[in-house]
Amino acid sequence: MSPARILIVTAVTAERDAVVAGLERNGPSTDTGTGTDTEVNADTELHADTELHADTEVIAAGAGPAAAAAGTATALTSAASAGAPFTLVVSAGIAGGFEQPPGTVVVASSIVAADLGADTSEGFASVADLGFGRAEHRPPPALARDVAEAAGAVYGPVLTVSTVTGTAARARELASRHPGAVAEAMEGFGVAEAAALHGVPALEMRTVSNSVGPRDRAAWRIPQALAALGTGCAAALPVLRAWEA
Repeated sequence: MSPARILIVTAVTAERDAVVAGLERNGPSTDTGTGTDTEVNADTELHADTELHADTEVIAAGAGPAAAAAGTATALTSAASAGAPFTLVVSAGIAGGFEQPPGTVVVASSIVAADLGADTSEGFASVADLGFGRAEHRPPPALARDVAEAAGAVYGPVLTVSTVTGTAARARELASRHPGAVAEAMEGFGVAEAAALHGVPALEMRTVSNSVGPRDRAAWRIPQALAALGTGCAAALPVLRAWEA
């Protein structure tokens, strides 16, 4: 059985570097097929904004769903053209948590486009309600649950938004429309859309840096969330690599 080829997509370089550092710290070097052992090194650029750990590549695609989709699609196309297509995509980064404290790892049971749609007199209508497409992607459930267990993660819907929530009223609205939502971020749905167009399954893993709601910067715990992101991705990697569609 060949290991899965995994593309991990983050938004910014700090997230990418945290993932790479976690893989380097917690994962053994493995043969890349070139006849030598390759260790993850955050100072080694294999090509723009990418790092390699065996069959795992980590990229920083940019913030927001559009940049995430474009970066993911480009990476998937390049890999396929080179004859080494990715078989699994993971959207990874830090996020706001609805109830989870900073440092909590979350894994998406569903990846939801929470603000893609229209405001109506009856309330928000998603792009799916409007008949223009889908508003949700569901990762392979058994794989997502196994990843959550390996990473000690909370399992539930993760929302993708283009505008980060900054008020208690908005947080309550999102929680009401999406019961059980565990986190809010900006890239997961874009990553999942690009992966789906390439016929590749996608997951989302996040670590909580702050609460969804009023932007209390003094309460943000970004270094803690980044450290947890690296540890969580390293814990999940053996499960991801062993997966077969």
